Amino acid sequence: MHRIAAIGGDGIGPEIIAAGRTVLDAAGEAFGFDIDWTDFDIGAERYLATGELLTEEDLAELSKFRAIYFGAIGDDRVRPGILEKGILLAIRFHFDQFVNLRPVKLLEGVWTPLADKKPQDIDFVVVRENTEDFYVGIGSRFAGGREQATLDVVRDLYRVKFGLDVETDADEIAYQIGVVTREGSERVIRYAFDLARRRRGRLTSVDKANVLSDVYGLWRDVFSHVAADYPDVATEFNFVDAVTMWFVKNPEWYDVVVTPNMFGDIITDLGAMIQGGLGLAPGGNINPEGTSMFEPIHGSAPKYRGQNVANPLATIWAGSMMLDHLGEHEAAAAVLAGIEQSIAAGVVTRDMGGTATTSEVGEYIASRIRAM
Repeated sequence: MHRIAAIGGDGIGPEIIAAGRTVLDAAGEAFGFDIDWTDFDIGAERYLATGELLTEEDLAELSKFRAIYFGAIGDDRVRPGILEKGILLAIRFHFDQFVNLRPVKLLEGVWTPLADKKPQDIDFVVVRENTEDFYVGIGSRFAGGREQATLDVVRDLYRVKFGLDVETDADEIAYQIGVVTREGSERVIRYAFDLARRRRGRLTSVDKANVLSDVYGLWRDVFSHVAADYPDVATEFNFVDAVTMWFVKNPEWYDVVVTPNMFGDIITDLGAMIQGGLGLAPGGNINPEGTSMFEPIHGSAPKYRGQNVANPLATIWAGSMMLDHLGEHEAAAAVLAGIEQSIAAGVVTRDMGGTATTSEVGEYIASRIRAM
């Protein structure tokens, strides 16, 4: 028995989670396990009705589960950032989900914008640090008036450290601070090395140490230190601007990529495009010793809410990742095979050229799993 928390969230979230649950329940039937689902009413509707984003009671209850199956967050009635920070990022930080795991894999039958590339050419994993870097939320904006003294301090810092003069007539300054720690870097880098050892034995570290030399210099030092414990894994460094070029030109080179938080956010969207689009891109937010969360990486698409037309494949694939995390490796592989069978049979939603509904895709994949 696996106890799993389900958060449908906003927009198309409840529909794609329902399709995913249909598939995962079928996998349980086929491979001999049960899933005990617990639904959580967390999202825009509750926020608009009560002003509550994520309560202490929510967090206490969610902590009882090893896995959370998450749909989507975001509503055009709520200012951007409120729900995303107050719910999604809050869950990631509260449960210390320090690994963001993003497979970049071209499935059979899926079109890629990269000419002449086949499924065997696009099959790597990005391990993104998920709790540090520029996403820690340290920053501010300062204008004149009562904040003039702060403006003056910032100008003095620029002048002393960099020999630069901030225009004296500037009336507003903003700053954001990135934080990288040795402990935070080492744990995610070790996770990536372990993953590379189980795959093809190549690990690429991504940074921008040639310009942001303090934070990413530390990242490089930690990577080199950890690499000494994994002599069987081939390693290399890529700057983030270079890796975006090589993802497009030679994706077959990559096996496992490990990156600080901000760069991981950027390059995984590029990865999603080369594997066929956001509708086929799953993600896992993982704490190996605690509560982890699995979700599609796309948004909530509020305009399609309730129409049963959204593509559920990324959500179903995220469910496969969740089963793998829970130790149900055969079932996880069967779910991924079921996705490929659905694509091959043309049972896909209209964004992929098909006519199937969200629920029909889920039901078809469930039937394929039961027939395996």
